[in-house]
Amino acid sequence: MKKKILIHSIVFSPDGVSTAYLYNDIAIKFKESGYDVVVLTTTPHYNLVAEELVKQPLHAKLWGIYYVSEFHNIPVIHIPQKKFKSALLRMLGFIYWHFLSIIIGLLQKNINIILSPSPPLTIGFINLLIGKIKSAKVVYNVQEIYPDFLINQGNLKFKPVINFLKWLERFIYNRSDAVVTIDKVFYNTIVERFINPDKLHVIPNFVDTGLFKPVFNHNLDEVLFPLKDDVLKIMYAGNLGHAQDWEPLLFVAKALSSHNIEFWIIGEGVMKDYLIDQIIKNQLSNVHIIPYQPREHMPALISYADLQFIFMSPEMEGQGFPSKVYTIMACAKPLLITSGINTPISKFLSKVGCACIINQPEFTDKCNDIIAFLIKVRNDASQLTSMGEKGLHLIERSYSKEIVTSQYVDLANHLIRK
Repeated sequence: MKKKILIHSIVFSPDGVSTAYLYNDIAIKFKESGYDVVVLTTTPHYNLVAEELVKQPLHAKLWGIYYVSEFHNIPVIHIPQKKFKSALLRMLGFIYWHFLSIIIGLLQKNINIILSPSPPLTIGFINLLIGKIKSAKVVYNVQEIYPDFLINQGNLKFKPVINFLKWLERFIYNRSDAVVTIDKVFYNTIVERFINPDKLHVIPNFVDTGLFKPVFNHNLDEVLFPLKDDVLKIMYAGNLGHAQDWEPLLFVAKALSSHNIEFWIIGEGVMKDYLIDQIIKNQLSNVHIIPYQPREHMPALISYADLQFIFMSPEMEGQGFPSKVYTIMACAKPLLITSGINTPISKFLSKVGCACIINQPEFTDKCNDIIAFLIKVRNDASQLTSMGEKGLHLIERSYSKEIVTSQYVDLANHLIRK
């Protein structure tokens, strides 16, 4: 009998977000490795991409109680979710997803292993319940550290809730058969929360090097992305949210308004309207806000710019590692980073040589260092080419989709044999 894995994730194809893309590839690798794969997820609600919905249509079951689709011959079960503005509706939707996940998970037959990424933290508890009843091994993948993320963001201050979530986190870690984290900094942060540290493994995120690679013919909309060979082009493409520190970008753009340096910000998110207001208010003609672009255009977008920037929010920089780092490196482009010294992104990139990392904690010092670097490379861009090549070489050696997804399969095989 074939081994069977249940992948349980809050996002999966056709949702268009980074964790979905990662788990799409992980699911395909398990399928290629001889596993029966079934995915339990939500209806797309983070980033709806019309083209992907056409390619992977959802079909209602039981009058829309849940939906099904197929991804590369892998059955996908979708529980309805929406991004409600009402906190009450969001909570009810969350409860509905959890309740139905338990029922549908228990209806799956012959499951050997369950794999799920955080967030949310509670998905780990649901899988422990399903795994206990179905006698399946449970692997919990820490993509973001909860509840630390919520506490540091300032969204969680009620002590009893904090204490409960910290207890739940340790319960999930210590009852799971294995816990995977994506970075050595994450490992060092949570390893003391384990009774048996041998359960904790580091498997990094990765990039599809078949899609993300150097592109020399951009073939982009010339209205949104005009040819400007005399301009240093700097880009951010991704979620426009609170995890990014936007104030240095606005300050630097204003300070460099008389230079041939321009900024492109591509994506959607809660901070988009604020950014547009600030650009208008400060008359920043050198900053361009562009709507979300299809994933298949991303290699050309990354290659269009001379430099990609990621300015990490000081409140949240220690709890996440942007997967776009890998995609940028795979396209042989350099990075400009602002982050603390001991954060995952700084620790990783400081040894590669593909990024300018600004660790200054003070706003003025940080901005001055950014400005100095941009003026320097504006006058001599050869440094950027060398940086980009170093990043590409590391990705090809250690962080390709083929190399990393195999580590998940190897871990699953090991657990099933135990």
